[in-house]
Amino acid sequence: MGTVPKYSIVVPLHDEQENVTELYYRLKAVMETTGESFELVLVDDGSRDNTFPLLREVAAVDSRVTVVKLRRNFGQTSALAAGFDHARGQYIIAMDGDLQHDPADIPMFVEKLAEGYDIVSGWRKRRIDNLWLRRIPSRCANWLMAKLSGVDIHDFGTTFKAYRREVLEGIPLYGELHRFIPALASWQGASICEVPIRNVNREHGNSHYGLSRTFRVFFDLITIRFLLRYLSRPLHFFGSLGMCSMFAGTVVSLWLLGQKVLQGTHIMSEHGPLLIFAAVLILAGVQLLALGLLGEMQVRHFHEPSHRAPYAVDHVLRAQNEEHSVQE
Repeated sequence: MGTVPKYSIVVPLHDEQENVTELYYRLKAVMETTGESFELVLVDDGSRDNTFPLLREVAAVDSRVTVVKLRRNFGQTSALAAGFDHARGQYIIAMDGDLQHDPADIPMFVEKLAEGYDIVSGWRKRRIDNLWLRRIPSRCANWLMAKLSGVDIHDFGTTFKAYRREVLEGIPLYGELHRFIPALASWQGASICEVPIRNVNREHGNSHYGLSRTFRVFFDLITIRFLLRYLSRPLHFFGSLGMCSMFAGTVVSLWLLGQKVLQGTHIMSEHGPLLIFAAVLILAGVQLLALGLLGEMQVRHFHEPSHRAPYAVDHVLRAQNEEHSVQE
């Protein structure tokens, strides 16, 4: 495997044939100025254009390049997970492959990592996106994410972040969870800071990771909120809801029982709907407790104890131009 590099630059790419070559040269030029050992881990996320052939050419001429080809388009989070799993560096810097993230900003991340931070997050302080369609919704979403996650950063959405390797090792990635890595790592005690990054227009190609992810991100945000507060005690969450429902149903049922015993009231004719409501409350409480706990246990069993990867690798190109076919 050779010497372990100090920095790994992980870049997911999907149909980025117009940007591959320029991205490689710019990353190479910037990293060589740092004077530190590095590798480039370029992940082809199921591209249908010439992205992979171009990546193969790059890997053939530079032993510091590792190319990971996924069998299909798994999405940005899974592509990043594949890159993280194949990266060997002490520090990992993730960024997009469309050149909207300027490689010239990498030295700022390196500087903050050298100061001892575990995570350095990019902040698109001056965004050039459409005001109504991107900037305002993004600002609202970032505010909500900061409040619900308890991590005070301004830009959760950008991929441009740097991590100390050991911080990533204990964090499972699936769904759209890559944007919540700071929140999950903060819960484990990681130190986080922000650096302002340039936000430039895409010069070639079209965006592939767009607004269609909004709802998935929202649901993942709910998941993160739950995991951060009830990761080690899920019964406190589902048990509270379930017990409240069962308690309310029991109180109503006891009142109806008192009416029947003490006053001889015909419950079904006079309080039929109320009796049904009480029964529904009790059953709903039991279902909240059982279905909720079973569901969360199933999710965690699938993604964590089994260490099942959320992607399938087709090829891995490493140094000495070796090509490996991976059978999943």
